Amino acid sequence: MVRLVTLSRDVSPPPTRRNQIASDESSSKEEDVLQHGEPTLAAIEAGEAHIRDHLSYFLRRLSKVSRPVIDAPRLALSEFSELYRRSEHKNGRHFVVHQHDHPISGVHYDLRLQFSSTSTISFAIPYGLPGNPNSMRPNRMAIETRVHNLWNNLIESASYATGSLLIWDTGEYEILPRYNKKAQKMTDDEESSQDDVEMHGMRTQSELLVEAFQSRHIRLRLHGTRLPPGYTVALRLPSHNDRTAQPSKPKRKRRRTNVPLKLKKHPPSDSESESSDKTSVPNIDQDEAKDVAAASDGEEDTAIRVNNAYPGAFNTIGSIHQRYWFLALDRPNSGFVKAHTGRWVGDWDAFYVYGRDHERSLITARLAEDVMADDGIDAFVGRKMWRPIVE
Repeated sequence: MVRLVTLSRDVSPPPTRRNQIASDESSSKEEDVLQHGEPTLAAIEAGEAHIRDHLSYFLRRLSKVSRPVIDAPRLALSEFSELYRRSEHKNGRHFVVHQHDHPISGVHYDLRLQFSSTSTISFAIPYGLPGNPNSMRPNRMAIETRVHNLWNNLIESASYATGSLLIWDTGEYEILPRYNKKAQKMTDDEESSQDDVEMHGMRTQSELLVEAFQSRHIRLRLHGTRLPPGYTVALRLPSHNDRTAQPSKPKRKRRRTNVPLKLKKHPPSDSESESSDKTSVPNIDQDEAKDVAAASDGEEDTAIRVNNAYPGAFNTIGSIHQRYWFLALDRPNSGFVKAHTGRWVGDWDAFYVYGRDHERSLITARLAEDVMADDGIDAFVGRKMWRPIVE
């Protein structure tokens, strides 16, 4: 005798469509949170699932997708793990540079700097870090985004909503003292400057980062694997870009769907000009800048917008969303001197940031398209017309 499907469930009380929809939604949510018995990355990032050992979780993920060693900068998983473990405390000084191909903002690079045991400040850099001391376009724009969890420094992932994310470089940072050139002409000020340098050496790097960030001027040396030895940049927040209030909620939300987006094309901005500590104001394409900053917006709740921090991270440093900083290669501190020809010469050759089709992950040797494929993202349509700065 064949048992009817309608008799395989309770008939009292009769089921309702609302209950069936709720059951389906609950089942779908469980699938979103758990996959193969382990929390999904999306659930962890959204705070819907919690794990104790983020490092082990991400090491398992990265080891499964790692490509064979090729002729490209590479950091072994064991070294990657040790680097992160050294930073799991309040005085840690971990940094990461992520290559991020976002569906709205397009290709840009996220610089994240640890300032506490749990959290990092984050800057979106549209064209990546500068690597040519004699470039005609030496400056970059660095846009403050959300304060992230420290464990976000371990992520490589892809989705239709956020695009691809891979680790371009990672390591430890160092904050260099800021010298006052005018004060060095006077004996008393020289002594005061020397005292400042000595006091500088007595504080931890994370304390120095907080202090430099709040003074709106950061002289930052990055000890990475892909970046050359002694690589140093200067970040400065001009007074006309400074503010202390978080931006209000956008009146019009950007449309986000789980299908590839057809995006409006923007030409690259010619925003860079010759720079020093007195950086001139670049001609910034405001629409482009807003698109880059939008990479961290998403469908965020009020707490994230008000605090400018994702769940689990704490904005004790005072980061303000979407402030525009200026970033430039610090040529003297990077080991360059100006020759009689007028060109800068040093111990390492110029490098260029070529974007998603050329640069592989430092950890897994994957291209952005590999990250997409590994996470099941196909037919992704990103923003076009991005080009590297090579002049």
